[in-house]
Amino acid sequence: MPSNTPNTPNTAPSGPGPFRQLLPEPGADVDLATAYAYPDDLDRPFVRANMVSSVDGGAIGPSGRSRDLSSAPDRRVMGVLRGLCDVVLVGAATARVEGYAPVRPREVWEPLRRGRPGTPPIAVVSRTLDLPEALLTSAPEDARTIVFTTASAPRERRERVRACADLVVVDGLSVGPEHVVNALGERGLFRVLTEGGPHLLAEFVGAGLLDELCLTLSPRVLGSGAPRVVAGGPGTPGAPTRASVRNTPVRMAHLLEAEENLFARYVRE
Repeated sequence: MPSNTPNTPNTAPSGPGPFRQLLPEPGADVDLATAYAYPDDLDRPFVRANMVSSVDGGAIGPSGRSRDLSSAPDRRVMGVLRGLCDVVLVGAATARVEGYAPVRPREVWEPLRRGRPGTPPIAVVSRTLDLPEALLTSAPEDARTIVFTTASAPRERRERVRACADLVVVDGLSVGPEHVVNALGERGLFRVLTEGGPHLLAEFVGAGLLDELCLTLSPRVLGSGAPRVVAGGPGTPGAPTRASVRNTPVRMAHLLEAEENLFARYVRE
């Protein structure tokens, strides 16, 4: 800041509203479920990121949270993206700062989630297993939280997490994007929505495993100091150890506008 049914246009919580399409063709009354539909017939995890940024590139507001940049239209898009996905992927630091809890089911999601659990599970990556309590104790049984960690995590914490969540333990010092993608694919969770944070997103970009970026451009200016949506160069505190510089071509699938916010969807070529 949360698959095996066909995409269903014109049935999402996205009827007539304030969104208008600027590109590729101008238009009004945008159906968000159709605009953000995942590709059909996926045979592997498709990783989509949803992030918000100020106009000068900052990803975190004065409170240290991305919600400073959010708005009602941004939250509406986020709700549709969560309704469409099979799993919401997030880094532990973002889960703590943003106060993550299990995604609550919504009645308006029923057409989008037919044949799937009423809500997508949260998947969180954490080396220390310092996680919000609600993620471990409040998730529904059919959407248990998935926790990725390493064998170096404290044993007593691993056992506690294992008792109430789906724990995936990776050998080595870090959980790589390929570990996450492979494990989600084995569970049939192909429609992946990652909500960051910037360091986790940097690892997926560096590994070449980010398929799509949905970026909200908030009409705010933050000034210097705020990290970007993909953050953490070499030597930066908290930076990913596996990220690398890439020059990945993307194309703009659409550009929407609502209440002076821009909503761009970029898909990897």
